[in-house]
Amino acid sequence: MPTINDIINKGFDYHQSGKFIEAESAYKEALELNPDNAEVYNLMGVLKLQQNDVAESIDWVKKAIFLSPCEYFYETLFQAYIRNEDYDEIISCEKDVLENYPKNFSLLFNIALAYKNLKQIKKAISVYEKALKINPSSYQAWFNLAHLYEIEGNGKSAVSALKICNKLKPNDKDTEYFYSIALMRTKNYDKGLKYFENRLCRETAIALQNKTYPNLASKDKLWKGENIKDKTLFVYYEAGFGDVIMFSRYLPLAKKRCKKLVFYPQRPLVPLFEKSNLGIDELIDGFIPEQNMDFDVHCPILSLPYVLGLKGKSVFEASEGYLNFDQNLADEYKNKYFDNDKLKIGIKWQGNTYYDMDRVIPTEAFSPLIELEGTKFYSFQTFEGAEELKKLTDKYDITDIGCELIDFSQTAAALSNLDLVICNDTSLAHLAGALGIPCFILLPYEVNWRWHDDMSRSDWYDSVKLFRQKSIGDWDSVFNQVEQVLKKGLAIKNNSSKRTESNIKTSV
Repeated sequence: MPTINDIINKGFDYHQSGKFIEAESAYKEALELNPDNAEVYNLMGVLKLQQNDVAESIDWVKKAIFLSPCEYFYETLFQAYIRNEDYDEIISCEKDVLENYPKNFSLLFNIALAYKNLKQIKKAISVYEKALKINPSSYQAWFNLAHLYEIEGNGKSAVSALKICNKLKPNDKDTEYFYSIALMRTKNYDKGLKYFENRLCRETAIALQNKTYPNLASKDKLWKGENIKDKTLFVYYEAGFGDVIMFSRYLPLAKKRCKKLVFYPQRPLVPLFEKSNLGIDELIDGFIPEQNMDFDVHCPILSLPYVLGLKGKSVFEASEGYLNFDQNLADEYKNKYFDNDKLKIGIKWQGNTYYDMDRVIPTEAFSPLIELEGTKFYSFQTFEGAEELKKLTDKYDITDIGCELIDFSQTAAALSNLDLVICNDTSLAHLAGALGIPCFILLPYEVNWRWHDDMSRSDWYDSVKLFRQKSIGDWDSVFNQVEQVLKKGLAIKNNSSKRTESNIKTSV
């Protein structure tokens, strides 16, 4: 007659060979013989987890822990909780783990991961640091910790953590890309721009041009900074509208290095660049067959500062007013919408939500600002998110400019009539900054690398002021700060005959 160990071993053999029905039958037979066998309860939990029955897996493992707590059982339980995104349940086990298994790296790692996913950043950092004292060679722990350091605005620690990641995974492109982000966040562009060449959007942009112009845009024709004074340089877009607006500041420098500059931006940006004096010899609006194209070397636009060899503060070349607007169109907009003596403020609350939702501002948050006497608000929200405007227009007199803006030249002309732009981190902020129009950018707690760790000002645009959440999701504190600055600006306006724009710039 088989012993209970024989039955468990048989079940385990079935389990390992993927015969889950037979394994479950054997495990249950073993439990009939010994209903207090914690190991079998845990094996049932593992089995159910492999069958994607997470809820039942959790029940089985909890029984195992109740009968005989051990770190291995907790590891199974945590895996089930992670699968079910029950991060609070993992946190509820923290006290037991720290008391009984303080040297178990896996358990500490998963507790830190739970805090990270719950956006309890400081606690996550603390637990990751404890875990890394146990296993200092964990790439994933260092990588996650670096990201958390960046969220907290501790760029130097993020750089140090990613430097370790680089040693643990040499020549890994993803690691080097995120290392570049950490370096540039701390304004170390001399080193950061080199690693920034590992970005995915660069590879995508190059691959697209290589496919479109296989005889012209081969990789060996990528411009690497060599002398091209007698050659034609083809620069093309990558990433989003805001990125192209921001990096277009380098086009005049690129023009100084080549005989002819050909530039291919996204189509909605073309009319804007037609009005701006950036040294562009040929501006491409859409697809041109290869037989009609002619260039010697090519370069994606976000690579320009690296290829140009910019160092130190020269990276922030043209920090204000390097783009122009159509004056005739601006006058038309003025006569139609902006002919009043109030403080004219344009707002936008949402950009592309494909990458993250943290930058989206609830439209109702603008209410205290709109209620300030002496102001007139204009919505520049376009496309996705425009439906949210109704939440404001039901209460307030807000002019919807966004509904008729088709391209960025129109947007620039309309913006030129404003005293101030208040918006989230989006292309409108870059456009305002590049035009030299006063702009308040409202940032989430996790700030994009380009705004750096120092939130006092923007290095990229002289006319921009930055406001950052004090905690994750806290827009109230941001709008309280903005309201105080606006009140100050309005007070100056009411007591001065000077031009409103200069008053706002003073308050910035």
